Amino acid sequence: QVQLVESGGGLVQPGGSLRLSCAASGTSFSGYSVGWYRQAPGKQRELVARITIGGSTNYADSVKGRFIISRDNAKNTVYLQMNSLKPEDTAVYYCRLVIDYIYWGQGTQVTVSS
Repeated sequence: QVQLVESGGGLVQPGGSLRLSCAASGTSFSGYSVGWYRQAPGKQRELVARITIGGSTNYADSVKGRFIISRDNAKNTVYLQMNSLKPEDTAVYYCRLVIDYIYWGQGTQVTVSS
């Protein structure tokens, strides 16, 4: 049974930073690409960042230069370092893994507000 668990969300002031973690059980991240997505109230879920098996990354234009996705295969964890946070980054953040099925974590809330 594949499970993804996100953590690290919270309330932060504009300009602040957070690091999200996505830990997997029941499978190894090392053989797959992993994505971070987010969904704000009333909006569709959108891709934020993605990291491939080889470590290549791509980002949504809205977060380029501010967010960094990385992976630690030994810990079976993918991270999302979020810097210079803005109120429009407020959303529930999810990690996604596609194997035979699309697996999502339960999400972690990020709120950027003064």
